[in-house]
Amino acid sequence: MVNALRWGGTIRKVWPTESKKFRDHLMRLDAQSRRLRFGNAVSDDFINKYASQITLDKAIVFAFIIQGEIRSAAELRKLGSRWGDEAEAAFSVEVEFQNQGVGTELMAYIIRPARNRGVERLWMSCLAENMKMRAIARKHDASLEFTSGDVYGEITASSPDIFSVTSEALDDRIGFVLAAMDLSRSFRGTV
Repeated sequence: MVNALRWGGTIRKVWPTESKKFRDHLMRLDAQSRRLRFGNAVSDDFINKYASQITLDKAIVFAFIIQGEIRSAAELRKLGSRWGDEAEAAFSVEVEFQNQGVGTELMAYIIRPARNRGVERLWMSCLAENMKMRAIARKHDASLEFTSGDVYGEITASSPDIFSVTSEALDDRIGFVLAAMDLSRSFRGTV
């Protein structure tokens, strides 16, 4: 599913060595987008710490990348000490890429690795005012529950099969090559 999109970028997995790019993306979020992403206002120090903790054993991040910069991200985070029945999805989209379908596209990228890790229920939570997140959830057939100013969405994932596992492995190989190319371009200053 590594894909060149109509928006002029690529969606691929973010590797732990790219945590600085992920941090830079979160720092570029405007105040409203940042608040909607985290459910409240967060400081730059919080974002620095949060982004530095991106590891493949805790979270899987897919990003929409243009010229080596992350412009939108979708996170799949395990709930508990291991991948299992439940996981959480979260999204961040920079203002200039909102309302174009990028978040919806990224959600599709999160569902497959959730499925491949045995996740049966994929949770999304957001503030009730976050209409964009609610729309993404609905487009992916999430059941929504409204509680005390928050919205909780649940997507039931299918069981993994040979095709879902193989396609993720192939995409990881391609994504790793693309990440290496981005890194190489950044050293040459051509990003």
